[in-house]
Amino acid sequence: MSAHLIMKADIAEIADRDADVRTPLRVALFSGNYNYVMDGPVRALNKLVAHLEARGHKALVFAPTSRKSALDYAGELVSVPSLALPGSRSEYRLGLGLRSAARRRLEAFKPTIIHVAAPDWLGFSALNYARKHAIPVVASFHTRFDTYPRYYGMAWLERHITAYMRYFYHRCERVYAPSQSMVDELARDAIGRDVRLWARGVDKSVFNPGRRDLAWRRAAGVGDDDVLVAFVGRIVLEKGIDIFAEAVKRARMENPKIRALIVGEGPERGHFENKLKGGVFTGFLEGEALARAYACADIFFNPSVTETFGNVTLEAMASGLPAICAAASGSCSLVDDGETGLLIADAADVDGFAGAIGVLARDGAARAAMAERARRKSDGFDWDAILDRLIADYRDVASR
Repeated sequence: MSAHLIMKADIAEIADRDADVRTPLRVALFSGNYNYVMDGPVRALNKLVAHLEARGHKALVFAPTSRKSALDYAGELVSVPSLALPGSRSEYRLGLGLRSAARRRLEAFKPTIIHVAAPDWLGFSALNYARKHAIPVVASFHTRFDTYPRYYGMAWLERHITAYMRYFYHRCERVYAPSQSMVDELARDAIGRDVRLWARGVDKSVFNPGRRDLAWRRAAGVGDDDVLVAFVGRIVLEKGIDIFAEAVKRARMENPKIRALIVGEGPERGHFENKLKGGVFTGFLEGEALARAYACADIFFNPSVTETFGNVTLEAMASGLPAICAAASGSCSLVDDGETGLLIADAADVDGFAGAIGVLARDGAARAAMAERARRKSDGFDWDAILDRLIADYRDVASR
């Protein structure tokens, strides 16, 4: 082929690529929860939809809904039939698959890519629809659901749920995990054929040390020289609330200046309050009120092993807190042991957690140095850059 023909071919290829970049994506997102309970995955998914639309793309969300929304959600939400989960988790709902009305809306939308955010019945229906209509499908991994049974006396179920998750995610073109440690863990467990990183960001204009308010602490009955240890999240057993309560109580036996701050709501709040007498329980907070609560604490403590990232840990770091965490997926990618916080290898090691609290409570200088390094590390988690990379990956999948 002549140089002239090669040049023409190259120009045509570049033009085709540019035209593809200019063509808006049409993303159909399927989630078990998008607006009715506020948690880390919901925040991330709403950020994603808002960013897609801000960049000129189209998004349509399919999820169960309830009468009361927990947030002013982003994008268009198509409600699917659902049932409340039984027992203590009745605030969550199980989508009953992709029924006729939702299916017609999906067909009219003509998605170029389908994103599944949970391996539930609705997500399974979306996988089947994608395969039937030759639409590429990706998944995001938000929670190690297979670890939940160990907190409810059904540990024997864990391996069966893991096997199902392995089958589910192998049907997806790509699986996005929120931390490198989670990427490595999923690859190790063969959950997904192509596992990639979709990190999380933090809004530094909201979460920062400048939110600290001594008047707020005093109003909550916390002394200026007290060391306030914070828990932030849903108050459920799998967040490690029993470990948190026991570790704080043991640390307080050595240092009565240690106090506990609990930010969140959930079905186990009464149980948590009984285990942690004298703790400051604020209930659910968001926005500036949540940011102030973080900044008013001195140490962040997250004993959970179910986190795949740990949005609350990143928010705490941005607020200028050293973090004490279980050395589990998510936390290992955020906390540098001995630098920005402390990691405890055994998530059941109450004495280890209590000792870590005691060390940071006693040494204000070390605590302040870790807090500053944690704040600086959080600077690397920018939402716009993270979501733009995900959209670029969407395009790569759709082009195949």
